[in-house]
Amino acid sequence: MKKLILILCVTAASSPALAIQRYNIETMSCASVQSTVDRDGAAILRWQSKRVPGLPIYDRYVRNFLFCDTDQYAKRDYVPTADNRSCRVYKCADQQFERGFGLDD
Repeated sequence: MKKLILILCVTAASSPALAIQRYNIETMSCASVQSTVDRDGAAILRWQSKRVPGLPIYDRYVRNFLFCDTDQYAKRDYVPTADNRSCRVYKCADQQFERGFGLDD
């Protein structure tokens, strides 16, 4: 019985990570990409590199910092869409503390 409960807990904890949606954004408008990420909270956006033919580029983009790890923040980024070369989205980035804030002293 304990083994069954452990298996159910592990499966339940890993399910949200498997549920993230993936989108090929080359044919999507900027507004569509932004509303999709906003609706899903987090999504994998994919497109083909313009500089290296055949190279897929992808990353995880989020609605806001609530979809990042606790030591990360939502950093502004830009992706190419069908109607906009620089469509604004957000992705998680590590917090970087500069010297001089009293953290290293």
